Amino acid sequence: MDYDAILEKVEYLQNAMISFATNDDYENEKYEKYRIDIINEVALTKLIPKILKKYRSGGEFWPFIKTKFAHYQQRRVFIYEQFRPLINFLETNEVSPADNVMSITIENLGQGYITEEWNKALLRRNTDPKGAITIARTLLETTCKYILDEQKIKYKDSVDLPVLYNITSKQLNLSPAQHTDDIIKQILGGCFSIVQGIGALRNKISDAHGQGIDRISPYERHAMLTVNAAGTLATFLLQTFENKKIQDKK
Repeated sequence: MDYDAILEKVEYLQNAMISFATNDDYENEKYEKYRIDIINEVALTKLIPKILKKYRSGGEFWPFIKTKFAHYQQRRVFIYEQFRPLINFLETNEVSPADNVMSITIENLGQGYITEEWNKALLRRNTDPKGAITIARTLLETTCKYILDEQKIKYKDSVDLPVLYNITSKQLNLSPAQHTDDIIKQILGGCFSIVQGIGALRNKISDAHGQGIDRISPYERHAMLTVNAAGTLATFLLQTFENKKIQDKK
């Protein structure tokens, strides 16, 4: 996810709304395009200013802002406050070197829809832990299904993640039972345990199911761990699949 590019568009939109509110000229067509781009960033939904979601053009925004505040400075302050949470997030959000490595691998070896899931998971780690955990599971499911589809291996659409991963790992020679070295078996068994844990955590605390009175609310650190683990496994699966394709051609 290119945070700098998103930030540039958000700052443009902020300045455009200030211009709309103070009778300055601004390129309304560019505002409308950038507005759609930002609103379509689903992972940012909770941070997008309500005024940006509601008003599609300067002509729509003007009747609201002119009656809400009489003075230009009041309007500027109001708009700055509306955009501050989103801009602060984009300015302070740091992508680690490991994130970059996984992003490059997933983008180069996977499909666009896999990259999209990974980017959404990265963005939601800090702002929406429950959503991030759900997407982390989806990332693994999508990666496994992509590999199986490419291998023309059939599976049930409703299959649980651990079962899906088990089928995929056997196709890639990553099942512990396919190896004799104890250390390799232990590592591959650990990978399967992570998959089981992500699936169980998603079912327990994600926003995909209704929750009872004993529900658990995940923290940012839980989302960070889950997303990073899912990203590492997805990267490993894609790299292994790519290596298998090369070996099969020999």
